[in-house]
Amino acid sequence: MTAGERGPSAGVTIIVAAAVFLYLVRSILLPFVAAGIVAYVCTPLVDGLSARARLPRWILALAIVLVLLALASLIAWLGVPAMLRETVRVAGNLRGNVQGFMQALIGNRTLTLMGEPINAASLAARAVSGLHAWLSQDARIAYVAAFGVAGFFGVILLWVLLGYFLIDAHRIASGMLWLIPPARRPFVLQVWRELDPLLRRYFIGVALVVIYASIAAYIGLGLVLGLHHAVFLAMLTGLLEVIPIVGPAAAAIIAGLVAVRHAVSAWDILAYIAYAVALRVSIDQFFGPIVLGRAARVRPVVVIFCFLTGGILYGVVGVILAVPVALTVKVVLANLYRESDTDRD
Repeated sequence: MTAGERGPSAGVTIIVAAAVFLYLVRSILLPFVAAGIVAYVCTPLVDGLSARARLPRWILALAIVLVLLALASLIAWLGVPAMLRETVRVAGNLRGNVQGFMQALIGNRTLTLMGEPINAASLAARAVSGLHAWLSQDARIAYVAAFGVAGFFGVILLWVLLGYFLIDAHRIASGMLWLIPPARRPFVLQVWRELDPLLRRYFIGVALVVIYASIAAYIGLGLVLGLHHAVFLAMLTGLLEVIPIVGPAAAAIIAGLVAVRHAVSAWDILAYIAYAVALRVSIDQFFGPIVLGRAARVRPVVVIFCFLTGGILYGVVGVILAVPVALTVKVVLANLYRESDTDRD
């Protein structure tokens, strides 16, 4: 077997081994992926400032981390207390809120399920009692506590990793390139030159879409429609924009159920429908295409497949990376077919 034949085989082996390894450690990937994405987007800024200011890279990298940490702290200070108040308000009357949610779904009708009559009140009672039974188990309480502690340390780890990735971004990139068989490195570099601007614009665009969706949703749901839990619903709407297609639909349904529950006339429901249509048109037809550009031009079926596959295999990380993976496959296949056509000629 020649070196050229061994190159692709070794590359496939490395990719499969990396996928299996990432699957085994998927529970710890989120802070690494989040820090890696932020560092990837901010690396050109650090490079530009370092070249202009003629300062060591680590100083500017730490400055960027501190600025981002200050912005995150400001957002948390503005958003977290409101979300906690909304959570306490919902939990204080959990049964009533669940019953209202069920009434928005089935109305005041009594349905028959497996020979037993059920309505919104009975469904709410069963849901609340089931939640109490789940939390009353010692193992469940310990699990929730462990999840909270892990989340706290995960946030700390994210900022530590972000500083490390920003300082050593180029060394990390060189190390990843070293894993590629030498015979395939020119091909990988060619793919990366095409993929890099798409991925960078996609990640920046998604962040801007999340911010825009949260602000627009709060204006519509809170200031115009006057719905309860508007802060929570607005932040949920923005976060769900990260999940293509399914996320916006879920956010619209959740907010719609709240709107139906608090509606006093048909005009209130029509007002919510007008808000939902205006939000989607503004994101899908105007703001989204402007900030995402060509990075958003992936077939919806491909996006859904990557989203479901990534979610099943890698959880939240797989959902976040669904579109980037689809873009990567698209660019790789385009270059492979182009290379194949060139060899044939």
